[in-house]
Amino acid sequence: MAVVSDENVPDINLYTDQTPNGIKISITLEELGLQYNVHKINISKNTQKEPWFLEINPNARIPALTDTFTDGKTIRLFESGSIMQYLVEQYDTKHLISYPKGSRESYEVNNWLFFLNAGVGPMQGQANHFYRYAPEKIEYGINRYQNETRRLYGVLDTHLSKSSSGYLVGDKCTIADIAHWGWVTAAGWAGVDIDEFPNLKAWDERMLKRPGVERGRHVPSQHRIKEMLADKEAAERYAKESAKWIQESQAKDAKK
Repeated sequence: MAVVSDENVPDINLYTDQTPNGIKISITLEELGLQYNVHKINISKNTQKEPWFLEINPNARIPALTDTFTDGKTIRLFESGSIMQYLVEQYDTKHLISYPKGSRESYEVNNWLFFLNAGVGPMQGQANHFYRYAPEKIEYGINRYQNETRRLYGVLDTHLSKSSSGYLVGDKCTIADIAHWGWVTAAGWAGVDIDEFPNLKAWDERMLKRPGVERGRHVPSQHRIKEMLADKEAAERYAKESAKWIQESQAKDAKK
């Protein structure tokens, strides 16, 4: 349903790039069958730090989203978990990927959504940094964040082993699953072997078979993390290119 455009039609506008956090929102939108405009934000060029973008997200991070709120005025949303909660509260009236507000299941969804936002995402993100992008190999940093990512994966694996549906909450895929998927499917980029977690691996494969996931993961560009991991030279080349702009950006931010 994505419309790659600079026009403000329809009202939902997604500002994103090809990252684990970015594809959470496009997958959510696709699962809900919503029409939306896509604005690709080139984070390697620091587009997200330009004044116009800071009006949408003062923290200068993707994803971000704008919509026309119930009062007829534009509303801004930033932080992926906040955006996902907004989308299901406003648009998931049939509870396709959510549960009724106030239900036992809805609170369980929140448990896992915050588990991702406070645990898996930050820890795996740091594992990515020390394993792929840091200017020097610091074994303590690599081991610390890879091991914590593995621990969190173990929590997910154990939980999924008890799930009759194969999803994190109840009898269906929810935003809790969607929030995790972009990170878990990229486990190898952090140097974590998904094969160590059979239930989580099966869940990853189950998620990938969903049409909404398949459509949403390729927004705003092709999602090719597994293909890149299979090509060692391509992975090393991409990591080297990314490390350059990441380190330059950090240095600029440190001077502010």
